[in-house]
Amino acid sequence: MPAAPDFPPAPDAVKPVRALISLSDKTGLEDAARAMHEAGVELVSTGGTRAAIAGFGLPVKDVADLTGFPEMMDGRVKTLHPVVHGGLLGVRDAAPHKAAMDEHGIGAIDIVWIDLYPFESTVASGGGFDAVIENIDIGGPAMIRSGSKNHGYVAVAVDGESIGLIVEALKASGATTLALRKQLAARAFARTAAYDAAVSGWFAGQLEDAAPARKSIAGSLAQTLRYGENPHQTGAFYRTGEARPGVAHAQQIQGKELGYNNIADADAAYELVAEFEAPACVIVKHANPCGVAVGKDLSEAYARALECDAVSAFGGVIAVNRPLNGADARAITEIFTEVVIAPGADDEARSVFAAKKNLRLLITDGLPDPRGAGEVFRSVAGGFLVQSRDRSLIKPSDLKIVTRRQPTPTEIQDMLFAFTVAKHVKSNAIVYAKDGQTAGIGAGQMNRRDSARIAAIRAREAGEAKGLAHSLAEGSACASEAFFPFADGLLEAVAAGATSVIQPGGSMRDAEVIAAADEKGIAMAFTGVRVFRH
Repeated sequence: MPAAPDFPPAPDAVKPVRALISLSDKTGLEDAARAMHEAGVELVSTGGTRAAIAGFGLPVKDVADLTGFPEMMDGRVKTLHPVVHGGLLGVRDAAPHKAAMDEHGIGAIDIVWIDLYPFESTVASGGGFDAVIENIDIGGPAMIRSGSKNHGYVAVAVDGESIGLIVEALKASGATTLALRKQLAARAFARTAAYDAAVSGWFAGQLEDAAPARKSIAGSLAQTLRYGENPHQTGAFYRTGEARPGVAHAQQIQGKELGYNNIADADAAYELVAEFEAPACVIVKHANPCGVAVGKDLSEAYARALECDAVSAFGGVIAVNRPLNGADARAITEIFTEVVIAPGADDEARSVFAAKKNLRLLITDGLPDPRGAGEVFRSVAGGFLVQSRDRSLIKPSDLKIVTRRQPTPTEIQDMLFAFTVAKHVKSNAIVYAKDGQTAGIGAGQMNRRDSARIAAIRAREAGEAKGLAHSLAEGSACASEAFFPFADGLLEAVAAGATSVIQPGGSMRDAEVIAAADEKGIAMAFTGVRVFRH
């Protein structure tokens, strides 16, 4: 490891004399450029940015005036020059650096404002391979990193907030402070790291490399949170570059600030509700659905979802897959709800929700595509796991009926509905469902038999709450997201009232389980697809 040079301490205050500006997005350029000019800062720029500054009536030099070389190679080479990087990297109070700058006519550059070529937006807009490659910025990251490394003297801006802080400092004292320059350098290094992560991730995708040798994840801060899962933990929410409708890109219309658990539950609820084509409602509590139903409209879907487990639904998160109207809102606000997330809400619905000051209303303007490609991540000590999003879709033609009794068309629909819900329930998962409504859900148990029992309890209590003499699971389909390792779980489902079962199959004891199903006279289908959710 090379030893650090014995440089003099960096000054606290630096009065800038020159700024280098290169922007793709010129929002705010005129005001910031004018403020720097009025503070006595010489402006240097390139291409369209230089033309824009000149158009504001401000004096501006072309970077070629500094380097003595014209922009060339379709703009690929313009700032990659010792005069530019020497002006950024030179430690002005170090005698050897100052001598080199004087000898080679290198002037100091004290402010760098660069927003990088629009690589991410080019990818998002569906740009072709060559177009995306041309939008990989080379000179920009190099200048940002050079200036940030030399933050003892250089203030670096990579976004509107950064340049705003610089302009504020210039207006206040005509100088930037060391503390500010350090803050800006940290932000700038994070920006180039995120940019490189986007490039490397895109390139891996082009090569269809699901497990590249190095994997980077980047995000931009959406909000700091009051705390994490618990009050003694810190928390923050970041957005990645994925433009997937959901909680990350939702507009919060009203209510308290979202918390860590609110965000996690809203995401779980919205991903599930998007699975259904008919009007649907999902109620989630602690990351698991406690009620799911479809209906002729959202009000009916909500009422049916609530019937499954009204006790757990109190203080839950509600997701729907249609815009909300006033009737929907009035139904939802009859009990305490933490968050409602929907693709839209009309004025009447918003007015109804407004009376519940603490309820968070999130509007997404779209639904996530359950079949859309993507990756999901999970941290572990010293690393992280990454996998493709579960895009599985089980159709009637995918089912393998393994029992003597064939399921009826209605049972097949119930099985598919239940299995779709089970895909979004923490393992081990058992779901009873009938007529587009969950009857009972058992989640996250260490064995499948206990999940079946818990789901049966929920279904029995739901039936009692509805004034029925029987459990809601009577005549239901039972879905298991993984195979039954023994017949005991299946027998619990039969005891609960299920007449059909859907499961992946693949156990060493499949024959035993099938025999138990045949003995009880129920129909059973294998999907061949496991949908664990740990």
